Amino acid sequence: MKTSYRTCMCTQISKEDLGKEVTLCGWVQAVRDLGGVIFIHLRDRSGVVQIVSNQEDNKDIFSVVETLRHEDVVQISGEVIKRDEENYNENIETGDVEVRVDKINVLDKSDTPPIYVDDTDNTNEATRLEYRFLDLRKPFLQKNMMVRAKTAAVVRNFLNENGFLEIETPFLGKPTPEGARDFLVPSRVRRGKFFGLPQSPQLFKQILMVSGFDRYYQLAKCFRDEDLRQDRQPEFTQIDMEMSFVDVDDIISVNEKLVHKIFKDIIDYDIPLPIERMCYDEAMERYGSDKPDRRFGMELVKLNDILKNCEFKVFSTPIKNGGSVRAINAKGLAGFFSRRDIDALVDYVKTYGAKGLAWIALEKDGNIKSQITKFMTEEEINGVIERTKAENGDLILMVADEEKIVFDSLGNLRLHIAKLANVPMKEGFEFLWVTDFPMFEYSKEEKRYTAMHHPFTAPRDEDIDILVSEPEKVKAKAYDLVVNGVELGGGSIRYMVVKI
Repeated sequence: MKTSYRTCMCTQISKEDLGKEVTLCGWVQAVRDLGGVIFIHLRDRSGVVQIVSNQEDNKDIFSVVETLRHEDVVQISGEVIKRDEENYNENIETGDVEVRVDKINVLDKSDTPPIYVDDTDNTNEATRLEYRFLDLRKPFLQKNMMVRAKTAAVVRNFLNENGFLEIETPFLGKPTPEGARDFLVPSRVRRGKFFGLPQSPQLFKQILMVSGFDRYYQLAKCFRDEDLRQDRQPEFTQIDMEMSFVDVDDIISVNEKLVHKIFKDIIDYDIPLPIERMCYDEAMERYGSDKPDRRFGMELVKLNDILKNCEFKVFSTPIKNGGSVRAINAKGLAGFFSRRDIDALVDYVKTYGAKGLAWIALEKDGNIKSQITKFMTEEEINGVIERTKAENGDLILMVADEEKIVFDSLGNLRLHIAKLANVPMKEGFEFLWVTDFPMFEYSKEEKRYTAMHHPFTAPRDEDIDILVSEPEKVKAKAYDLVVNGVELGGGSIRYMVVKI
């Protein structure tokens, strides 16, 4: 047999090919020896097809087949035949056909793999990374790679059709003011000098705009020297674009259509357009986050007017100092969390700067269980219950502090509780544009206002007059696209002054 070709991929075989001779190459996924008949699942990038060898048909071929083990690499030729109906496998694309082996060429024998090449493998991450070439053979990881490649093609086609030019920008340049540390590369030619790997192509793409290219994009590799987290990596690829002579609505419109195209072409999901918009202030007030997960409730409610005169100083003091008291209602979870569980929730919010977590449990029999209600009037207790729309069986959780700490702690707590209690969530994808971010935030360390996004962001037209007098009230022409509580993308309108 030749070893330089195959006639098709494993999953390109169907009932239309019955009786045809095919040649396949791939890895042995599994072997079933039924005594005289051996079935093999042969795997390539496209998926799996079943191979059958019968000792009565060809003893020489059978003697080779029975030596095959997991991850051996083989080339086989044979006839496409129909499976017996009782042996149909609905879990694979080729579940109604199989290939009867006429010729076989063992290209390479495999040692016993240190990890199991299967989606059910639960080997620890360190071992998986050590044997990454084996890990990447797993069908779900190969599918991820193929989805990524298809997505890149959809993006390129869409943007090319909408007047964008794909332009590659340099890796080696000067650092740009972004949100993380730069990776530095020493220069061989200029001793003591360093290049900064790009956190984004920020400066280069703006140079392209003032150079008159009008609409640019690239699938840009970015580097950020920050700790590894679920949604943060030292290097990643982003769809990067820049447009001239546009405002927020123009950019949002293009990106909505792009995201709609991606989801439709990749997973056949229709995103309702236009996507809803919510200003930053409303997102923080309701969810304590600028990337809210709206698939479930448990929204924040403000209690300042109810508790401003409360004898419980934990509540009244922050209010008098300009802070707030806010609460979330964990519906039906009064009996779900034990006292020890609630203590763990207290420790959880402390990681976000909160001094503590007050709680009121409305038991199913109507009794109120709490350590703080003895410091509150009946009117205040009823006011809290009414404002949070609490009913028997609900658990009210409250944090009192300065606004940022209250938002951070309760915003993350609602997500934490939803995960712990497996709170039912709306199915599908919940998209949202978050707009009108604050232009500045006050830095206690630097004792001055700093740009919340970056210094290139433009203020809203109506806020230009208060840039100097009331910087804390200025909103930026900035926007983020959020889906299911994850920031999918974002940007802002830039203003640039070029001196010649």
